Parts: sequence; structure tokens; C-alpha cells
Amino acid sequence: MHSDLSIIKSLIKQDPLFVFALESEAKEFFNHLNLLLVGVGKVNAAYHLTRQICKQRPGIIINLGSAGSNSFKTESLVCCHQFVQRDIDVTPLGFAKYETPYSDQPIILDNGLNIGNLPLGICGTGDNFETTHQQNIYNVIDMEAFSLASIARKENIPFLSIKYISDGADGNAAEDWSKMVHLAGQALRTVVDELFED
Repeated sequence: MHSDLSIIKSLIKQDPLFVFALESEAKEFFNHLNLLLVGVGKVNAAYHLTRQICKQRPGIIINLGSAGSNSFKTESLVCCHQFVQRDIDVTPLGFAKYETPYSDQPIILDNGLNIGNLPLGICGTGDNFETTHQQNIYNVIDMEAFSLASIARKENIPFLSIKYISDGADGNAAEDWSKMVHLAGQALRTVVDELFED
């Protein structure tokens, strides 16, 4: 997949909106930027982003935060370019797993810009903290990004999602996340600073 870095560098100078779930993921590193904290889960993410767009439409939505993965190393950064709603399952009615019934939205939502110098991931979003992740169509796990990416697509706003891997989405995930989430802000700020450079 080609890099969208030149597009991102242009857009980031045009009223970017930085979206985190929690203040503990951003810390003090994003306080002086246009920052939106949406809270945990798909409903909170959808509500707060939609409300913000209605107040002031951003030039680009940049979703940052922590995520689990057993495919990428802890403390690494991953650029998520595709998104799956991992907790929707209507297979008893004949729909494919992760398919939203009676919707034209694809199972894998391809709506993320590619920063170029980070590995690409497919983010599975759901309203549970996953601790038993098995090999699947997604390799990064969070609780908000699918909603954010979906709204950005419907509103035709460019979307970039970069995740700091805080845990292995395994039996130690809760303990690891609690220890590592506070390191996300500084690591993510380093990447953002590079985007602001000419």
C-alpha cells in the first residue's frame, strides 16, 4: 500500500483533531493541540466525535491511543488502515461474522491513511477488553477506532489512526495495559511531531 505521508503533512496544518479515548493515553503531550477525549467504547466514541464535528469540522481526524496485539511487539507503534467491528455476530441469521446486517458497509472498513514508516495493522474494535485473542482477520485490538473511522468516512473527513501497543491481548493484558498506557502519549507525540515537520 502506498504512503499518504505528503497528504497527511498537508492536512495536519489545516485544523487537525486529535482523538483519544482517555487522558491517560495522551498525558500532557497533546494539551496545546485540538484534543478530543471521547471515553471508552464505540457509543462514547461515536457520540463525542459526531458532536465535535457538528461544532467545528476538522480538516483531518487523527485517532491515537493504546491497543492490544499479539502480532506486534509491546511498545511498538502501528498505523491502522483498516477496521473491523469485532463484536458484531449475526451468523444465526445467515450473515457473515462481523457483517452489519442490511448495511452497505463492508466487513473490513478500509478508511485509514498510511503514514509510510510504521507497520500497517487491521484494528478490531469492540466493547470488551479482549484477553484471549486468537489469529483473526484483525491484528490490533481497541474499543473505539471502528466507530471513529466509520464516522470519518460518512462525513468525508480524512482519517489517520496510530496505536501504541500496550499489551498482548492475552491473560496478562489488563495488568500490562495498566502499566504501559501511561507511556503511550510520549511515543505518539514523537510521531506527530514528525508529521508537523516540513
